[in-house]
Amino acid sequence: MSIRGLKKKQPKTFKVKIITVDAEMEFSCEMKWKGKDLFDLVCRALGLRETWFFGLQYTIKGMCTWLKMDKKVLDQEIPKEDPISFHFLAKFYPEKVEEELLQEITQHLFFLQVKKQILDEEIYCSPEATVLLASYAVQAKYGDYDPNFHEPGFLAHDELLPKRVLRQYQLTAEMWEEKITAWYAEHRGIARDEAEMNYLKIAQDLEMYGVNYFPIAQNKNHTDLLLGVDAKGIHIYSINNRFSPNKSFEWSAIRNISYSEKELTIKPLDKKAEVFKFFSSQLKVNKLILQLCIGNHDLFMRRRKVDSIEIQQMKAQAREEKARKKMENQRLAREKQLREEAERAKEELERRLFQLEDEARQANEALLRSQEAAELLAEKAQIAEEEAKLLAQNAAEAEQERQRLEITALKTKEEKRLMEQKMREAELIAVKLVKESDRRAKEAEHLKQDLHEAREAERKAKQKLLDITRLNYPHMVKYPQYSPTDTRDANFDKGSVKLDLKDIDLKRLSFEIERERLDYLEKSRKFEDRLKELKSEIHALKLEEKQSGLYS
Repeated sequence: MSIRGLKKKQPKTFKVKIITVDAEMEFSCEMKWKGKDLFDLVCRALGLRETWFFGLQYTIKGMCTWLKMDKKVLDQEIPKEDPISFHFLAKFYPEKVEEELLQEITQHLFFLQVKKQILDEEIYCSPEATVLLASYAVQAKYGDYDPNFHEPGFLAHDELLPKRVLRQYQLTAEMWEEKITAWYAEHRGIARDEAEMNYLKIAQDLEMYGVNYFPIAQNKNHTDLLLGVDAKGIHIYSINNRFSPNKSFEWSAIRNISYSEKELTIKPLDKKAEVFKFFSSQLKVNKLILQLCIGNHDLFMRRRKVDSIEIQQMKAQAREEKARKKMENQRLAREKQLREEAERAKEELERRLFQLEDEARQANEALLRSQEAAELLAEKAQIAEEEAKLLAQNAAEAEQERQRLEITALKTKEEKRLMEQKMREAELIAVKLVKESDRRAKEAEHLKQDLHEAREAERKAKQKLLDITRLNYPHMVKYPQYSPTDTRDANFDKGSVKLDLKDIDLKRLSFEIERERLDYLEKSRKFEDRLKELKSEIHALKLEEKQSGLYS
């Protein structure tokens, strides 16, 4: 067979993109495939066996519709796009998640879808419950809380709370994280599947959980009610209240549901009860409502029957898997506990080792410091000894200096006493000299007076002699020469000799007076010099006394 022939026999295909809550997949489908063929392919790819909860949803003309299993894919009113997009979602919800969700993959897909509905505010949840649910979501994602690893800010990029709750309270992201972490820390030891199951167990008690709402009217002109379909039955709500239904029809109490064009009729099991009729906006809405009612009613009746062999096998496998996981978790928990204890013991040993090393290091440092201190003390002792010797030597020198100063002081005192005595003697001599000087001055004055009187007498005598000579020997005035033989001349000569002698005595006296005056001046000068020397010596002694006082 040729390659060309093989190509002709290959069936025509079209591409589809399957979008789950957390992943996307692409498949090639044959043109003749029905919805169930594509659905089974997706379930096999996911490893899903609890297929009755799920369906393939698409949007056409703004309305969400489910792919029919018994019709060809391309014969249905699907979007004309390549690849064709379908959302793999939970179409029906269990009444009790813990009993009905057997596979872990089923549980995980429900957890992701319900979490998204709560965050998108399709399911109302109180703020307190959202924080608790967020803590279980964090436990499922991150495992056990570890303060060393999960530092503040580790939830900054996770969407955990509805925007309505964030707007309702004026709390920062750090405050919300602190509240979530406080709950998260208490979930220690809970595995991922257990955390997700706890999340779903809390969520299934919310009023809007698993309810599909459709706007309806009691007449053709007004749309003032909501019809809700869930796992327990059909509920009628007012347009502004999706929490508390005005009227409910349980599946066990419904006999028949039918529609005609836009009118849908609910007939209760009790034939005497009133038949409920309402109108929808489109025929497609009635078809979708009927499809959901049939699926939920089938599951409702199925839950109340004996489980099929397949379900029994799945439950047995689920129980075995849970027991195995429980034992595995216990073993892991025990190993984890042992590992933590070993790590704590290791940390304790390391801490103790570090402490001992630190103590040894401190002891070595203390020893080194002690050795340094001993060396320093020895050096200081040597320095102190040298200083003591130096001080002793200085003390001896100071003692010698003190003794010398004492001797010097004694000498100085003796010299001072002698000088004072000399000064007193000098003062006495000065007084005597002053008195002597005064006496000599007086004597000189008397002598001068006597000299003056003598000279005056001499002048008078000479004048008288001259007068006498002029009267008796007038020729001698002209001729002064005389004869030696003349007696008068002899007498005159005698008188002249007498005058000359007297004149000589006066000169000699005057000379002696002058000489004594000069001697007195010389003695006075020497005495003044001696006084100056005494003053300088006294000044020097005073300086030495001051220095001796400073030394002392």
